[in-house]
Formats: sequence, structure tokens, C-alpha cells
Amino acid sequence: MYVYSIADATIFVYHRFGDDRHPSTNTSLEQLRKDFEFLKNNNYHVVPLSAVVDKIKKNEDIPDKWVVLTIDDAYKSFYENGLAIFKEYGYHFTLFVYVKATDHKYGDFMTWDMLKNVLPYGDVEFHSYNHPRLTTLSKEDIIKDTKIGMEIFQANMGYKPKFYAYPYGSYNQKVKDAIKSFGFEGILNQTSGGTNLKSDVYDLFRVPLVGTSNISAGLRYRVFDVQWIEPLEFPKDGILKKVRAKVPKDVAKVKLFVTGNQWIENIEVKDGIVDVDLNIHLQNSRTRVILGTTYHHISNKILIK
Repeated sequence: MYVYSIADATIFVYHRFGDDRHPSTNTSLEQLRKDFEFLKNNNYHVVPLSAVVDKIKKNEDIPDKWVVLTIDDAYKSFYENGLAIFKEYGYHFTLFVYVKATDHKYGDFMTWDMLKNVLPYGDVEFHSYNHPRLTTLSKEDIIKDTKIGMEIFQANMGYKPKFYAYPYGSYNQKVKDAIKSFGFEGILNQTSGGTNLKSDVYDLFRVPLVGTSNISAGLRYRVFDVQWIEPLEFPKDGILKKVRAKVPKDVAKVKLFVTGNQWIENIEVKDGIVDVDLNIHLQNSRTRVILGTTYHHISNKILIK
């Protein structure tokens, strides 16, 4: 039986607060209070994103009940509705700014003055200039979008952002390399999973919280230590033929999930190697491949067409 030997933190991501017009990205204020009461009553510690990244860079264990709260896009509903509850509980947050929306004064988004006003309570970081699907852009256009946004951000906020969150959580190796070249201390995706000292600070998982998402379920995620051998990228013919990976040698069986398909259970591990032959036609341009010992002790591989 596999024994969890490394403590994990969980990074969550919210979007809108108390805005019923957009149920797919909204968290009601009642639900937000339920989330925070659960954290408080179960002795979870909400810490800055930088605290977790520092632990990883120093190769130090992350306390098991650490939680990071992030918010994407800088919608005005956070400032008008959600912020007061964060302040009430004293919970730190990291807010990622869609720069063009703020700079062009789009009605649903926070202004630069609002962003400055929240700095005593959390961090304000970078979420691209134009909020594009980065995987559809050339490397040159990714760099251009980032450069423009960074210059505007720095001119208005007075500092260079340290962290980047991918728009739509969409990325591949090309995107990762381009964003990493700007010297960010950490980069975040939007794929559910835990975070520990072995995590890649340039590929940090976040558990989405929208609607009535159960925060307790998100807190069950643990990092499964997997070295992916195959696949490493989206197959050119669109057919996933094999999953091969190295796992801890004390793991006897794993389960496998591919987007659009059922879990495959009880896959035998031989000498620390998972080797599964498949014939799955991938229907989505973004496919998630998961290996796990349970449904929450997992490793993700994201394949982008």
C-alpha cells in the first residue's frame, strides 16, 4: 500500500463573487462564507502564494494544512462583494489582473485605483494583457502580449509582478517557455491537484471553486510522484496509443483517466513502471491524462492540440 510521505498544500482559484449573471464563474457570498468557515473550523492556514513558492524553491516541506486563495481576472464583484469577507476572516489572496480590461475601463472589471486599494490585504499579480488562448498564438505573439501587459501593469502599480496565471488555464510547452522567459517566480495553471516540495513552481496546479463546488473535496488532492515517459505531447494523429510512466516502487496498482472516457481501474505496476496500451481517439483540443492511486492522489498530464 502506498504511504503519503510528503505534506501537500492546496491552491484554489475563484473568479466572480455574488454575481448571479455568470453562474459558471460565480461563487455566491453564502458559499464563500461556507468555504471560509470550513477552513477556519478545520484549522487550515491561508498563506500567501509566495510562502508556498519559497518552500518549494528551498526544498522544504510544506505544512499539510496550508491553503492559498487566488482570484482570476480582477472582476469588480470581488472588490464590491468578496473583499469584505476576505478581510473579515483575515484571509490573504492573490488577485490576477486581466490588464487590458482594467486599463480600458471595461465595466465589469476593477480599476487601477481599486487594485491599489486591495494591496494591504493581498497581492496583485499578472494574468496577461489581452486574455488570449495562448496555445493558439505564436511564441512571438505570446511574448508581445506579455511585454505590453507587463509594461502597463508596472506603470500603474509601480512594481513588476512576480506571478503569472494562464488565461483559461491553457498552456503547452511553447507557452510555458515563453512566459518563463520573463523571469516570473511562479506560473499557475487551472488543473486540479495538490502542491508539495516536488512541484514545479512554473506549473502550479489550482483547484477551481465556482458555484457550489465543495472545498472539502478540493482539499483531498495529493501529489502522486510520477515521471511521465509517454505521452509528452498531443499525438499528431489524435490517437492516444500508450501511457507509460515511472512511479514509486511501492505502488502496486494505479488507475488512469483520459478526458471524455471512464476511469480504467486496477492497472498493475511492474518494477515501478506503468505501461498501458490504448487506442483512444482524442476528441478535445485540451486533454487531461491522469494517473493516480486514488481519485485524489493524482498526477496530471495536459495535452494541447
